[in-house]
Amino acid sequence: VGYKTQEMEITGGRSDIDVTLEEQAIMGQEVVVSASRVEESVMQSPVTVEKLDLRAIRETPAPSFYDALANLKGIDMNTQSLTFRSVNMRGFNGNGQVRVVQMVDGMDNQAPGLNFSVGNIIGISDLDLDNVEVLPGAASALYGPNAINGIILMNSKSPFQYQGLSAQAKLGVMHVDNRQRAASPMYDFAIRYAKAFNNKFAFKVNFSYLAVQDWQAQDYRDQSVDPQNNLIGGTRQSNPAYNGINIYGDESSQNMQNVAQQMVAAGVLPSQALPIIPNTFVSRTGYTEQNLVDYGARNLKGNAALHYRLNEKMELIFHTNIGTGTTVYTGASGDTYAAGFLANLLNESWKPSQTWYPQYVGAFAAATAAGQNATQAHLTARGVADQGRPAPGSSEFDRFKNEIVGVPIGLGQGGRPLGGAGFRDRTNMYHAEFMYNFMDKIKFMELIVGGNFRQYDLNSGGTLFATQDGRPTGQEFNINEFGGYAQASKKLMNERLKLSASLRFDKSQNFDIQYSPRASAVYTFLDNHNIRASFQTGFRIPTTQAQYIDLITPQARLIGGLPFQREASATGYNFTNNPVYTIENVTAFGNAFRATATNPATQQQAVQQVLPQAQQLVTQQVQAGQIPNNPEAIAAAVQATVAQLAPQAVAAIALQANRNILQPVQFRPYQPERVQAYEIGYKGLISSKLFIDAYYYFNNYRNFDGGQVVIQSNVGLVADANQTRDKANRFTEPSAITPLGLIGLGGTQGQPTRSVYSLPINLQQDIRTSGWGIGVNYALPKNYTIGGNIANNTILNEGDLGSLQSFWNTPRYRANLQFGNREIVRNLGFNITWRWQDQTIWQGTFVQQVVSERRLSVVPGFHTFDAQVSYKISPIKSILKIGGSNIFNNYYTQAWGNPAVGGLYYISLTFDEFLN
Repeated sequence: VGYKTQEMEITGGRSDIDVTLEEQAIMGQEVVVSASRVEESVMQSPVTVEKLDLRAIRETPAPSFYDALANLKGIDMNTQSLTFRSVNMRGFNGNGQVRVVQMVDGMDNQAPGLNFSVGNIIGISDLDLDNVEVLPGAASALYGPNAINGIILMNSKSPFQYQGLSAQAKLGVMHVDNRQRAASPMYDFAIRYAKAFNNKFAFKVNFSYLAVQDWQAQDYRDQSVDPQNNLIGGTRQSNPAYNGINIYGDESSQNMQNVAQQMVAAGVLPSQALPIIPNTFVSRTGYTEQNLVDYGARNLKGNAALHYRLNEKMELIFHTNIGTGTTVYTGASGDTYAAGFLANLLNESWKPSQTWYPQYVGAFAAATAAGQNATQAHLTARGVADQGRPAPGSSEFDRFKNEIVGVPIGLGQGGRPLGGAGFRDRTNMYHAEFMYNFMDKIKFMELIVGGNFRQYDLNSGGTLFATQDGRPTGQEFNINEFGGYAQASKKLMNERLKLSASLRFDKSQNFDIQYSPRASAVYTFLDNHNIRASFQTGFRIPTTQAQYIDLITPQARLIGGLPFQREASATGYNFTNNPVYTIENVTAFGNAFRATATNPATQQQAVQQVLPQAQQLVTQQVQAGQIPNNPEAIAAAVQATVAQLAPQAVAAIALQANRNILQPVQFRPYQPERVQAYEIGYKGLISSKLFIDAYYYFNNYRNFDGGQVVIQSNVGLVADANQTRDKANRFTEPSAITPLGLIGLGGTQGQPTRSVYSLPINLQQDIRTSGWGIGVNYALPKNYTIGGNIANNTILNEGDLGSLQSFWNTPRYRANLQFGNREIVRNLGFNITWRWQDQTIWQGTFVQQVVSERRLSVVPGFHTFDAQVSYKISPIKSILKIGGSNIFNNYYTQAWGNPAVGGLYYISLTFDEFLN
């Protein structure tokens, strides 16, 4: 427990024995439970395990124990908010990590509608935390689905063992350089009280509150692409199609030439203006994230527990957690409102796109005709189209914002036919679990058995999940899962060799039974040296969203991977009759189409095709008296009519020549993701001073859950009651649907020519990853300690995936160094931590597909220093702590579109009756 062993010789009848315990660095003596679900020495764990105990939590320079997880070997962390950090292990990082399970006192504290834990918002406060155990790597064999890359077990303090009052007050400051905003304070308060009676009944209560002005996302780089899908990389002034990373609403764009052709057809733009309209996209003017998002991060959480010991082996506990707060999630969903929706609907509220784009094109044509160059004309056009745009912070802006946020996504009401930006997710998860250890019944080996049942009750009010009948207000789905496992362990060779084997099965109602075997061996030699090897399998049942999501975002409509959403029915999007295509396939078709369309031979052929029709139309107009009956007027009219009809003929010729390039996507059955994990490792303690922990792993993922973006044409859809209606309430006639909509051509004014879908699929290729890590800690004289770790994670065959995204999102290398002393002089200690990670290429729903494919979404590497100095005030059983994270204020981001994190400086006072 962190103190030196002392021996005293007692002679005679002495009764004045006085022992004062002295702290010291203890290495390799921790006991862990997570690795095998039974107590064992950390030295003899069959798999890699990391642990934060009370001493480590108290001495960390990080603002909280949750932040301190980033200092553990092989742990990656993504910061989206001060109150929302995602812990990741062994690759496939994400802003919402669904491959890592997080448990609080054995309870899965995921948000059921998201299937990942929202940081520590409903977790444990620092005052009530006893320890944290982290298992990097597959843990499905003992912990069930989804612990495919790791598990985090947070264990609170028992009120029998930790009684009395404890309290903490922490004050801090952020934004000290005025880079994002003016310097702002942080307030963090916590209190805990526990009491036991007669060693039979005990209770505890906890309360904590955090308030701060959050880190801000201010990355305004352009991620728009041109018609050939090349990254433009301009500014709002230089690029009409500008799409800033942390700017929302500018994802909406249309092709100017397409808009101009629709205006000519509607008679609001003369055909003579077509040649001066460029074949380029223009986007609407967006709003920055800080105009849309509440950066006031708050977190209020509390818990209460009643404990009753029925006997020496059984304890009955009633425990409840509650948490609430504000945070920012860089992704596609949440339990509040979506900033992307809000920005787009704001634009549609003050001026619909059916009006804005024609105004832009008309003003551009007028400015060009007046002699302005292209850059000037674009600026003039935007100024005209943006007339009446509400300024952020104005009463009109706030009125629109509040109205949009108050209406659920996709549910038109209150005069908002397009719906709003609000989420209404009230999904519930019900979970029951048991485990029994036969240690008292079976002596020749250790045997444990266990099982669980889980149900997800999806309930988003039609804003997040598909419904059973396809109507937004219809009944949503339930998902039932159950499973069981058994593990046997045996020690051989004078207890130097420990063998373990386990087998688990799990069944989800939408998927086949999954089996997860595990086998491990640990060999101990020279008392303090241990070699371990393990093989285990893990699996991940697709998340509730991966199965049933039905959500339109500014980039694409997100749909689940189950086949019913792709079918031609009231619950599907009609992929059967109206095929979908990959971005690469559409790009290839578009490039070939434009090459054919711009060929002079094609244009001449089109003129010859439409000339007879043009002559016939002009003849009819002459006979009707609409055109003077003279050669000059007739020739001019024929020429104008040919110019009007020729683009359609060019499109028809180019389409016919390149139609065979298009290859519809063929979908396979959607299955749970599986991994085969191999690991070897070594733990050793040399001379009671040097502790070494090293590992190497190799993972092979099958049915890997990846993302697929597909495109569907909306052009040619006709209303006919005898045809099949799809979920978007469109009628379809397969033979009438033209692929021109895929490349932005042929639509009606103001209506999108194509639909973009993003859905999960299983990759056909296996994904192979490997990595290694080594941690070293050394006890120096006079209680100084120094330690460090370095970890590597590598995806071995990402190049085999082609256009499919793996969402690897993991730096190849990361390292930590720590130096400290719990007591330099009496009651005074310090700790310094240096953390570094390599750059990575980010993939995700927040990144433009082409930007990601071209490997341009680089998240730079960074390094930071954390430090703290603590002083024990023994008379009042308190610790005064002054510290900071990122003390040199070196701003960094950990994921694409996430905020830049700067320095946080704090002072805290912790009172605890256990302190001496």
